Amino acid sequence: MLMARNLVLPFAAILFGFAVSAQADDHSKRLNIPADRWLSLSDVIQKLKAQGYNVTKIEADDGAYEFAATNADGVRIEGHANPTTGEVVTGYDD
Repeated sequence: MLMARNLVLPFAAILFGFAVSAQADDHSKRLNIPADRWLSLSDVIQKLKAQGYNVTKIEADDGAYEFAATNADGVRIEGHANPTTGEVVTGYDD
C-alpha cells in the first residue's frame, strides 16, 4: 500500500505536466489557410486602411498577418488580419 501511494504523486505530476504543455501548444484558433490563398501584403494593408487602420508594420506570423497600426482615433494597436480577406481577427491565438 505504501508503495502505491509513493507512485501516485509522481504520476499525477507527470499528467499535470502533459496537460499544461498541451494547453500552451493549443493552436486550435489558428486559421491554417494555405499560403497560395493569401493576399499580398499591399492588398491586406489596403483592406485594413479601408477599415480605418493606418498600418505601421505588418508581417506574416503563425498563420495570419500580424500588424501594428493606429486606429481612427490615433490609438496604437496590434492585431491580426485574416490572410485571405484582410479582416481583423479578434481573439486570435498568438
